[in-house]
Amino acid sequence: MQFHHHGYVSTDPRMQPAAGIGLDRPTTLPDEVDVLIVGTGPAGMITAAQLAQFPDVNVRIIERRPERLAIGQADGIQARSVETFQAFGFAEHITAEAYRITEMAFWGPDPEDPSRIVRGATPDDDPAGISEFPHLIVNQARVLDYFAEAARFAPGRVVPDYGYEFKTLEVTDEGEFPVVVTLAHTAGDAKDEERIIRAKYVVGADGARSAVRSAIGCTLAGQSANHAWGVMDVLAVTDFPDIRTKCAIQSASGGNILLIPREGGYLFRMYVDLGEVPEDDRGAVRKTTVEQIIAKANAIIAPYTLDVRNVAWSSVYEVGHRLTDRFDDVLADERGTRTPRVFIAGDACHTHSAKAGQGMNVSMQDGFNIGWKLGHVLDGRAPESLLDTYSLERQVVAQALIDFDKEWSTLMAKPVSELGSPQEVAEFYTRTAEFPAGFMTQYEPSMIVGTPEHQQLATGFPIGKRFKSARGVKVCDTNPVHIGHFHQADGRWRIYAFADSAAPGQGSALAEWAEWLANDPQSPIAVHTPAGRDTSALFDVRAIYQQGHHDIDLNDVPDAFKPIVGPFELMNLENVYATLPDDDIFDARGISRDGAVVVVRPDQYVAHVLPLTATDELAAFFRGALTPAA
Repeated sequence: MQFHHHGYVSTDPRMQPAAGIGLDRPTTLPDEVDVLIVGTGPAGMITAAQLAQFPDVNVRIIERRPERLAIGQADGIQARSVETFQAFGFAEHITAEAYRITEMAFWGPDPEDPSRIVRGATPDDDPAGISEFPHLIVNQARVLDYFAEAARFAPGRVVPDYGYEFKTLEVTDEGEFPVVVTLAHTAGDAKDEERIIRAKYVVGADGARSAVRSAIGCTLAGQSANHAWGVMDVLAVTDFPDIRTKCAIQSASGGNILLIPREGGYLFRMYVDLGEVPEDDRGAVRKTTVEQIIAKANAIIAPYTLDVRNVAWSSVYEVGHRLTDRFDDVLADERGTRTPRVFIAGDACHTHSAKAGQGMNVSMQDGFNIGWKLGHVLDGRAPESLLDTYSLERQVVAQALIDFDKEWSTLMAKPVSELGSPQEVAEFYTRTAEFPAGFMTQYEPSMIVGTPEHQQLATGFPIGKRFKSARGVKVCDTNPVHIGHFHQADGRWRIYAFADSAAPGQGSALAEWAEWLANDPQSPIAVHTPAGRDTSALFDVRAIYQQGHHDIDLNDVPDAFKPIVGPFELMNLENVYATLPDDDIFDARGISRDGAVVVVRPDQYVAHVLPLTATDELAAFFRGALTPAA
C-alpha cells in the first residue's frame, strides 16, 4: 500500500486522514443526512464503508440492536468476496483467522452395506483456477467488524448508530432532503420515542422482513420448497474422519448433511436434513429440538458417532426462494420519468437456502454496487440517471442466484435412490464452481458498460465481468505482483493501458495515447477532474508494457503513468508494470500485441475494452457515465 504522500505516517497506515464530514462528524444522529442506511448486515456495512470514501457525503447507518452483532448466521466467504475484501484493505487479516476450504468430500452409502457411509469423490475446491483468492469460512460477525473498521478508518469516519428502529418513510417532492423517515429508539431512556430524519437517499439493508421494502410497496414473490433443515454450530467429539473437511453426506435412508468446518480449529456447522414438510405443518417443524437434530445427524453418519459437547447456535428453517420485482422505489411505469430515492439490498431483495453459501456474498455485491453509485451522484461526479442502473444490474444477478440455488438445494435434498449416479452431486459441484465463487456475473451494456466491438483486443477481460487479476512486475521496485490487487475501493475508475510492442522512448501508440490523456482538453482527466484535485483523483491510470522490467527506463515512461500526488507534489512511480518471462499477462489474458485500453469500474467490473487509437470513443464513454467537472 502507498502512504507518506501527505507527510510521514508513524501509526497504522490503513487509517486514512479524516476529511470533509469526517473532520467534525456529529456523535449523535443529525436531522438531515445525504444517505441513511438501514441495517448493519453485510449489504449495509459495505455500503457504509464505500460511502465513507466520499468525505463530502453525509452518510449514517442505523441498527435496531443496541450493539454490534455477536454471532451471525452466515459464514461462507466465496473467492469474489475475498477479492472485494482486498479492495477494502482487510483480505489478509480475515484470511489469517478464517478456515480455508481447499477440497470437498462427498460421502454416500457403502455399495456393499448401505447402512454405512463411505467417502467418494474429493474434488479440489477450485480445480480450474478461477481465482487466486481462497474460499473461506468465517463468522458473519467478524466480516461486519472488518467493514466497520474500514468505514471508521476512511476519510468520512462512518460509525453505526445503534438503538434505532426504522418505522416508515415517505418520498416527497419537497426540498433538498425529500425522503422523510420515521425512526424509534429501541433502548435507553428514550426507548419507544420516535423522531424524524430527512434524507436525500435511503438504502434498506434490513433483512428478509425488511420494513423499508414494505414502505416502498415491494413484496417478495416466490415459493417454499417444503423441505426443512436443522442447522447448528457445535463443539463435539467424533470419530468421523473428515470432521475438519467440508462434506456433503448422503445416507441411504436417513437424509443428508452439509458439514462445514468453522474457523478456530474446533467448531463446525451441520445442515441436517429434516425431510419434507407437510402442507398442514403450520410451523411445527420449527419446534424441532437441538436434541432431535443431533439424533438425526447421528443416524445419517452411521457407523460414525457424534458426541455434542456444546451448541453455539442453532436454528430450523424451510428452504424458500423469493425475489422482489425491483430493487428501488421507482415503479415500472415511472421508470425514466424520475430517478430512485430509496433502494433495498441483500436479503431485503432476495431469499434462498443457505447451503450454496451465497446470501452474504451476493448481498455484499449489492452494497458495493449501490455504494459507489450513490457516492458518484452525491459527489457531483455522475448524473442521477446512474442510480437507475442499480436495480437493472442487481435484479438479474439475484434471479440467476435463485435459479442456481433451486437446483443445488433440490439436489442436496434428493434421496440417494433418486440420483442419476452416485457422483451426481460431486459432478454438479465441480461443473458449476464458477457461479458460487461469484464470477459468473456479467452486466449488460449501459451508460457504465460498453459494447463489445473491440472485445477481441482483451479476450481475458470480458466486458461486464469482474476484472480478473493477472501478474506483472512493478518496474520501480522489481516486485512481481497481481496488478488487480491494487484496485482499492476508493471510488475511482481504473484505466489499464496495455502497451503495443514498442519500448518506452521509441515512439509508440501507447505514448501517443498517454499524450492525449494528459494534455488534450477532451480527455477524461481534463473534462471530469475538478479544479485543484490531483490528476489521479478520479482515474487511476496504469501502464503495462510487453518488455521485461530491466528493459524499461522510468524516465522514458510518459508522465500520464507517473501522476503527481499530495500536497508535496510527489511522483507516484508504482503504476508502471512490465511482464514476467514465465507468466506474460498479455498471453494470460488474451491481450493484443497491438495494445489495448481496459476500463474498470469502481466496483472492479470491466466497463470497456478499446484500442489505443480510440480516444474519441473513450472520451465519449466517460461523457456518458460522468458529469463534466464544475
